[in-house]
Amino acid sequence: MSTAAENATAGFLVWRLSMKWRVAVDRAVAPLGLTHAQYALVASLYGMARSGERPSQRGLADHTGLEPLYVSKLARALEAAGLVARTRDPGDPRAMRLTLTEQGREVTGRAITVVQGLLDQLLEPLGGQHSDRAHQFTRDLVALLDAPLDPHAENEKEQS
Repeated sequence: MSTAAENATAGFLVWRLSMKWRVAVDRAVAPLGLTHAQYALVASLYGMARSGERPSQRGLADHTGLEPLYVSKLARALEAAGLVARTRDPGDPRAMRLTLTEQGREVTGRAITVVQGLLDQLLEPLGGQHSDRAHQFTRDLVALLDAPLDPHAENEKEQS
């Protein structure tokens, strides 16, 4: 990949890194009965619960960047596995609130430990998770995530 990376676009490299990460997490959490997408949901729920939040499926979709319909499908599968409880929101009967079950908290804690080990491996070339380079990389990723992307904006500029 190194020689191909020299001429690659940033978009291609972001895609390759995201695929590398997804595959690694999928493989790492599979023994715990999770997929990468399921891990993203339970780890997010775990962190949100630690902050006192009890998100709706929509709130979790917004937090993870996943489509609400996909979050609903994942939440139902996690509920069937005994890891997540879904309850109707008393203030909005259309909304479902999500919480980790006791089993869900235990599995998620183990999964987070495994994924943190992967993150250590990923960021080692930058000096490790707590290095200045890794912190700058994280800030750069946040800036990229905050940048608006509108696939129709280029077409609108051309038509103007």
